[in-house]
Order: sequence, then structure tokens, then C-alpha cells
Amino acid sequence: MRRTSAVGLAACLGLAPIATATAAPTVPKSAAWLDRYYDQRLGWGSCAKSSGDTVGRDLDKAGVQCADVTVPLDYADPRGRTITVAISRLKATDTRHRIGSILLNNGGPGGTALESPPEFHARMKKAGPRYDIVGFDPRFVGRSTPLDCGWPVGTNLFSAGLDRAGFERQAALQKNLADKCRTTNASVLPHVSTRNTARDMDIIRGALDEKKISYFGYSYGTYLGTVYTQMFPGRTDRMVLDGAIDPRKFGPRLLKDAIIENEQALADWATWAATHNNTYNLGRTPAQVLTTIDRIIRTSAHAPLTVGSTPDTFQLDDSQIPLILLAGLDSDTDTSRTALGEQVSVLNKAAAGQQTWLSPQFAAILRFTMSAEQSHHGSVQSAVLCGDRAAPRDPEVYWRDIEHSRTAYPRFGPLANNINPCAFWDRPREKPTQVKHDTKLLIVSATGDPRTPHTGAVALHRLLPSSKLITLNGANRHAIYGVYENTCIDNKVNQYLATGQLPANDQTCSKQAG
Repeated sequence: MRRTSAVGLAACLGLAPIATATAAPTVPKSAAWLDRYYDQRLGWGSCAKSSGDTVGRDLDKAGVQCADVTVPLDYADPRGRTITVAISRLKATDTRHRIGSILLNNGGPGGTALESPPEFHARMKKAGPRYDIVGFDPRFVGRSTPLDCGWPVGTNLFSAGLDRAGFERQAALQKNLADKCRTTNASVLPHVSTRNTARDMDIIRGALDEKKISYFGYSYGTYLGTVYTQMFPGRTDRMVLDGAIDPRKFGPRLLKDAIIENEQALADWATWAATHNNTYNLGRTPAQVLTTIDRIIRTSAHAPLTVGSTPDTFQLDDSQIPLILLAGLDSDTDTSRTALGEQVSVLNKAAAGQQTWLSPQFAAILRFTMSAEQSHHGSVQSAVLCGDRAAPRDPEVYWRDIEHSRTAYPRFGPLANNINPCAFWDRPREKPTQVKHDTKLLIVSATGDPRTPHTGAVALHRLLPSSKLITLNGANRHAIYGVYENTCIDNKVNQYLATGQLPANDQTCSKQAG
């Protein structure tokens, strides 16, 4: 949920399975069965796996080392099959004032963080040298025994379109995606879940020889961090959750709670686009810009729009265009707004029958979304969401919600309420985690966050009374610390990471700070 454009959108959301959970597997009562995992010695070495591994080579140059952590596939059977979780570490250089290890998660589910220690070290300013900064790819993600269902697309996040026929096509697609995962990965799907990733995190903590571990999570990483605090209370030191999710709502239909924020973000963008009409020719007023967008969607429903030229030529219909809009609304910076302006301009020309040229960025987004190039990403994202919480099975539940949302939310209602693979998934093996243990941690949130609404951060803060909330006021932005260039947020987070002292009270930062 933290990456740019379509990558960030897909990393943010997915969907989950059906009704009654089967008997939950429990971690064996004999902790000795897990000792070999906690006590394992890690073989630190080069991060580059081959001469063409540019990410690994860059990590090596930055002084980062990598290792594989062995964990059980099934924590109910720790003497059975094992998998590996890839981690990276940039060691503390200020060893005299070393605080400990901090574990990173960039969101998703499906996001990697193996590559993140160098950039995170820079964000932390003076606190960076005092930590061992540890990135990891969660189980079945990236280099950690990756899961790939062989999907023809990189995400399942599509709109139901403008009519019942479009919804029926979506139901068939989503069922096919679920079937592909069951056919190709049936043996591991029951073990793809946030709770098992949290268990892996505790194995990592033990293998690093840390009694307590610090943690920084963006987006989905906030939910993962929350789950860890509930499963392993007392084992965290300093924890920051940026773009926080209400843990009671995490699951297959999470996007339903962000419709209002995305419609507002689109309206704000339309205001910006209207002031740049000479550049993008989308309308001189916000209302005209939104009318142009609605016309593009209607035209694509009648006949798919052809955009680009060989080899990057794509056919876009009313199931895909709302996703492109949503993907472009992850931030209100000029860079993000300009990128979306260029993309909508392309779509507008295509709707008028004109030949179009795609920027490399837009072409990459469309390849990500509409080709098999990122099948792994969409596969593992859905597997986690479907493994965490049950989703309605009856297609009519989704259709009723879609129809009910059209009037108020015509662009994003049919997307946020659309059916998903989890409607056709097997039941999750465990019940969702409930928040029962208070934890001292820092929550960061923007009031206009279009991915994980600010209401979720407020709800999590109430569930954890000892936490403190820093609010960025007036920003339509998902993920703030170190990436939005707001000095107020960055300084407050870095002060906490350096001192371990939470603010005495909740704090508010202005969008203009920095």
C-alpha cells in the first residue's frame, strides 16, 4: 500500500474468504519444538544472487548483508515442512549508543522490504546509526519462498463496471483467479496469513538475539504490527505505524471504508486539473473535469479504448479505468497530480478515437495491472487477505452493494464493492486477531488518506490507549514519514525513535510544514 501508482494501490488492498472458520491451528504447547528456529544461526553474506541482481548489488555496495531465516510452513506442525524468509541488515555504526534492531514492513500485503534499510537509514537522520536496520520479505513474498498462481493480471482490483453484464464478467474473472491459486498452490495457501507472518517476525527476533524488537510498518504493515503486539505482547521496543488500519476491519472488503476519501481526493484533483486545462484539456471547472472522466468511462463501456502503440498497446474498459484513477490518487503532490493529469489526458484522447502515446510510467502501470508481469504480487496479496478473514460467498451481496453505491459514488463505488477472489476461496484456518493488549506505540496518519482512512488510525488509537497519534492535517496522502517531506512528521517520528519517549499528548502537523 505504499508504492507509487498502481503498485501502491495493489499493495494496499485485496479481499478474503467465507463464513465459518475451521478449528484454528494452535502453536504447539511444547515450546521446545520451536527452539531450533529461535536458536538458528544466520548465515550473513552477499545480497546479490546473480550478476544481474541490481537490487542485491546496490545493497552490497551500501554495506547491507542478507540471510535466510528458516521457519515452519505450518506452526501447528513445526517438525514438518519448512520455508525460508529473506532478511537484510544494515548494522549500527554507533555501537556505543546502539538501541537494537528495527524491523521494516512497507505494506501490501505483498510488499517487499529487503531493499529498504539504506533508504530508511537516511530517513532516520541521527537515529539511523544507532539501529541495526532489518528489512524482510514476508513469507511467500519476493525472495521468501515466493507464491505465484500464474494469473493473467497483476491485481484483482477492478471495477464491476456500469451494468450487470460487467459484474458477471468480473465474477467469472475473480473465480478464475481463485481457481488458479487453488490449482497451483493448494499445499501452502492455508498457511498464508498475517498471523503466520507475525510468528515469522518473532522467529526473526529470536534469530537476531533480541529480547525486544523495534518495528516500523506502513499501511498493511500497520495491521501486521498490531497483530504482532497481540500475539507476542511485551516483545516490542519502539513501534511506529504509518497509515494505520482499524484491525477490526482488515479483510477482503477493506476498500469499502475508503470510498469517501477517494471521491474527495478525485474532486480535489479535478480542481487542480481545471487550473491546468491549457495543458490537459479536461475542463475549465472541477465539474467539467469530472464530467470528462464520466464520459471516458461510459465510452470505454461501449467499446474498449485503445491506448499506446506496439509493443505497449492496451485495451481499457470500464472495469479498468476506475482503477487507474484510484491508483493515481495516492498522493496530492504536484508530481502525482501531474502524472494522473497526463494519464487522464491519454484516456480522453483515446475516447475521442485519437492515437495516443504512453509515458514509460503509464505503460508500466498498465503492464502491472493488465498483464501477467506481476502475477506474483496479486497472487500473494489475495492469498493473505483470503487467509485472514472470511468474505461473503453470495455474488448478490456484492451486486446489491454496488447498485446502492452508484448514485453517491459513481466512480469508485462499483470498484470498492466489487466481488473478489476471496468469495471463491477456502475458509481461513484461524479467526481474526482481536486487540486485547494495550501497547505503547506511535501512530501516524493523514486526514485525507485515500488508502487507509484517518478514521482507522483514530480507531486503532482508541483500541490502544497508551499509544499516541500524530495527525497530518489537510493532506490527501498515504504513507507520510520520510516520503512526503513533511518536516513536522519526520522530526516527531525521529525524536521518538531516538529517545523511545512518546509525546505527552497527541500531536497535529500542518500540511505546509516542510
